[in-house]
Amino acid sequence: MKYCVSFIVLICLLLSCKPTNKVVNAAPETPTKVSDTVRIANEEEEYEVIIIDPGFNTFLYSQARPRGFYSEVFLEQRNQVYVYEWNMRARQPMHFGSDLYMMQIDYDPNIDYGYEVNYLLYNYFVYFQLKYNQRLGGFVPRI
Repeated sequence: MKYCVSFIVLICLLLSCKPTNKVVNAAPETPTKVSDTVRIANEEEEYEVIIIDPGFNTFLYSQARPRGFYSEVFLEQRNQVYVYEWNMRARQPMHFGSDLYMMQIDYDPNIDYGYEVNYLLYNYFVYFQLKYNQRLGGFVPRI
């Protein structure tokens, strides 16, 4: 694929949670919710982002800033910093642990992913930092 962003985060800390199989169909670049799964796909641009983390949907709809609060430029800049730090940690599993940073993120700053992808990716990084007490990019964002 010419342009591909694959982001799969699989963190299953709550083994007692039983996911539902409810699927909501959505248009490209609109998140599809399957229990605690957020999926953004755009077949034309050939990218897909899948976020699987118990509690992320709750965070997204109850604590995250609403869509439109941040500019797309802000989100892109923060995502570049967070992705760089994430990938650096994913390349060093013995130092940072492979349970949190399972795989690298292929995020190209020269590709326009659109507001929705950048918004969801940014908010996942905020959620991740707050939930796991991590610092990506020098500071933990406030809600």
